[in-house]
Amino acid sequence: MSVDHKILQTTRDLIEEVGYLDLTVDQVAARAGVGKATIYRRYASKAEMAFVANVHGQQLPPVADTGSLHGDLLALARTFYVLMAAPEARYLVPALISELAVNAELVTRFQDTYLAAEHAAFARIIERAVARGELAGPVNLAIAHLLLAGSLAAALYITNLPVDDAMVTDLAAAAAAGITALADQHHSDPDGAAEPR
Repeated sequence: MSVDHKILQTTRDLIEEVGYLDLTVDQVAARAGVGKATIYRRYASKAEMAFVANVHGQQLPPVADTGSLHGDLLALARTFYVLMAAPEARYLVPALISELAVNAELVTRFQDTYLAAEHAAFARIIERAVARGELAGPVNLAIAHLLLAGSLAAALYITNLPVDDAMVTDLAAAAAAGITALADQHHSDPDGAAEPR
C-alpha cells in the first residue's frame, strides 16, 4: 500500500471512529506509520486531507460526451451531486470552506488542484459544444463553473434544500441556458459578428 493510500484510508477510518472534529493529523500519522511532515508535504491542513480522503481528489471521472451541451452538463452535475451529497461531504465541505476563509495557502492549493480539475471538465464540455455549433464560442470557465457547481453547492450546503435528480436536471438546464447566453453576449455583436476577447 502506498504512503498516499495509507494516509487517505487512515483518515477515512478515523473519521468513522472519532468524527471530523476530533480527528487530528497526529492520529493519522501515528496509525498510518508516517511522520507529520509527510502528511503536510501533501496536504496544507486537516481539512484538505479529509476533503481528499472523503469527497474529491485531484482527478475527476472522464466527462461524458452525450452529444449535447445540456446532456454533458447534466452528466457532470450528477457526478458532482454524488460527490457533494454524500454524508461525509455534508460535514467536511463546510469545514473546508471555513478554513479557506483564513488560510491563503490552502486557497491557492484548492484553486490549483481541485478547482482546476473541475474547470478542465467544463473546458472539455464547452469545447465540444463550440465544435457542435451549440455555442458561439468559449466562455469564462469560472463563471460556467459557478452556474452549475455553485448552484448545487448552495442548495446542498447553504439553503439545505432537498436536492433530487429533478433539481439536478433543472440546474443543468439553467446552466446550459446561462452558458449559451454568455457565449452569445461575448462573441456576437448586434449584426452577429464575433467580438474580440
